[in-house]
Amino acid sequence: MPFSSNANHIRRRGLMLILSSPSGAGKTTLTRMLLQDKLIDLTLSVSVTTRARRSSEIDGIHYHFISRPEFDRRRDAGDLLEWAEVHGNCYGSPRGPVEAVLQEGRDVLFDIDYQGTQQVREKAPDDVVTVFILPPSMRELKARLIRRAEDAPETIAKRLTNARNEIQRWTSYDYVLVNDDLQRTLGDVLTILKAERLRRNRQENGVKQFVQGLLSEE
Repeated sequence: MPFSSNANHIRRRGLMLILSSPSGAGKTTLTRMLLQDKLIDLTLSVSVTTRARRSSEIDGIHYHFISRPEFDRRRDAGDLLEWAEVHGNCYGSPRGPVEAVLQEGRDVLFDIDYQGTQQVREKAPDDVVTVFILPPSMRELKARLIRRAEDAPETIAKRLTNARNEIQRWTSYDYVLVNDDLQRTLGDVLTILKAERLRRNRQENGVKQFVQGLLSEE
């Protein structure tokens, strides 16, 4: 049966689906697969950044590129759901576009780390669903990083060290999946998404109207 984004046709508030994982565990691939299927109907949260745009990047697609004063203004005004400074550049998730999608009853996908996840949960606890992706083993994680052929050996060693720290954060997430089979893990994420879309608190207003209609019938 194909995935349906609105199986019961009762209006609901959207949710924020956050995927986190150590580098190489499959988060980016899963994110791409989720966004490619239009029936799933997920909107990616596009971050703002003060980093200079690379020649291969498109403003508004890869990031929204803004100045540091503009970033500071948005942060201080509470317009960012989460933010961090990395190597002198700032990154953040804008609140306004996310809230607009949620009010439409549609869902937003986040590809962020555990620190960003914690910030988003603190600001919008009722809207957040968090999933942590684990590798099947550290040996396999190292092999995946090597197969990517993107990093020098010392960079891979640093990523593995960081991965051990990130993996210890698994208890902060609602769901934890071991990505030993990509298609099965994708199926598990979709199962989580289906169930979370049906939670009573997300459908409450729509169900209330539906029930009122039922009770008004002769």
